[in-house]
Amino acid sequence: MASASSQPSLAVGFPSLDPGVPSCTVSSASGIKSPMASEVLYASGMPIKKTGHRGVDSSGETTYKKTPSSALKGAIQLGITHTVGSLSTKPERDVLMQDFYVVESIFFPSEGSKLTPAHHYNDFRFKTYAPVAFRYFRELFGIPPDDYLCSLCSEPLIELCSSGASGSLFYVSSDDDFIIKTVQHKEAEFLQKLLPGYYLNLNQNPRTLLPKFYGLYCVQAGGKNIRIVVMNNLLPRSVKMHTKYDLKGSTYKRRASQKEREKPLPTFKDLDFLQDIPDGLFLDADMYSALCKTLQRDCLVLQSFKIMDYSLLLSIHNIDHAQREPLSSDTLQVSVDTQRLTPQKVLYSTAMESIQGEARLGDTMETDDHMGGIPAQTSKGERLLLYIGIIDILQSYTCLKKLEHSWKALVHDGDTVSVHNPGFYAERFQRFMCNAVFKKIPLKPSPSKNTTLENLNVQSQSSPIKRKASEDLVRDSASL
Repeated sequence: MASASSQPSLAVGFPSLDPGVPSCTVSSASGIKSPMASEVLYASGMPIKKTGHRGVDSSGETTYKKTPSSALKGAIQLGITHTVGSLSTKPERDVLMQDFYVVESIFFPSEGSKLTPAHHYNDFRFKTYAPVAFRYFRELFGIPPDDYLCSLCSEPLIELCSSGASGSLFYVSSDDDFIIKTVQHKEAEFLQKLLPGYYLNLNQNPRTLLPKFYGLYCVQAGGKNIRIVVMNNLLPRSVKMHTKYDLKGSTYKRRASQKEREKPLPTFKDLDFLQDIPDGLFLDADMYSALCKTLQRDCLVLQSFKIMDYSLLLSIHNIDHAQREPLSSDTLQVSVDTQRLTPQKVLYSTAMESIQGEARLGDTMETDDHMGGIPAQTSKGERLLLYIGIIDILQSYTCLKKLEHSWKALVHDGDTVSVHNPGFYAERFQRFMCNAVFKKIPLKPSPSKNTTLENLNVQSQSSPIKRKASEDLVRDSASL
């Protein structure tokens, strides 16, 4: 039954993901999958550090708000199957203002009901936020209801090990198209509050590096509310990432910690990038122009919503390194896990599609070789594919953030800290990305022009009139 909810405020963060790891298990030397480090510690009786609401139970399974991950995945799939199916029976119509604040709720008893199937989990309630509005968003990105259901509910969701600083859980669909992330109450409220403006922006420009939201839901289980958002997957598991950066355009404490550096694929920061790649990443002129225009447009949107502290997630696949790497058992395992994956089918979901202007609609730049990545190169000529997207967009410049900036500015240069007013933050972000991170490939001088200049010089030197003028000039100078 649908009911109008009060206007909350919603903020979804997008911390760096590690899509190269297909699930939260690793292979041991014997070939048997064993738990990751945190699970091994638990089995040995040593204390486990809990991150946010994310933890590990006595069996070694990941939990969120004490709900096992397997039960949460099952509830998500049952809930989405029901809500998308029931929405398909309703006639399509224009999105109205009240649609952004509708919340539909359905109860799933374990024994089943007239509307829901029986299941082997505990009883739970499933809520769907703004179903009509999100249906429009999915249609805008070319996602039919059947494809949405097939991607998310036909096969088990794959849990990603990276949880981010907030302790969120991440799942990826088996076809690599969608990411599901748990969000906090304030984040879900902020997103719902932004939906009308988000709707307006997508209508004007579906090609954006901003996150694409496809659904907002809530699982009520064990007296807890677990809110989740479905969005586009920035980093395909079928492509090995060699380096990853979280960039803000700030230099204050923007270096990866020692603990982060010990990870298999650490997320480096601004100062790391300036040290590792001081010359920047080179794109051809058209690609550079399209990327910078997209960043400028997206920053203007975020500034209008008074949003700051967002990042650019930059993941790099080095084509030349990949060709030189020997095939290891891990590489073969990833190849087997991803051999059924195909390039993402969702419109405007890849980095390449997100920055292409309207004039390129007829182009076929998206090829299997690129797998959605943006072609680039280093100053040494190494060929790269870049996978990028703006993340952590739901941080508004509240009174608390103003106080944080004021405090940091007292002990450090205020213009270098990450927390800043939205206008200054957007300008600094764009300047850093388009001057320090991304650069145009230098144009080579035209051979024909060089030849023409040389001919002119030879002609001027051989001309009697020019030669006489030069001799006169030398004589006059000597007489002075």
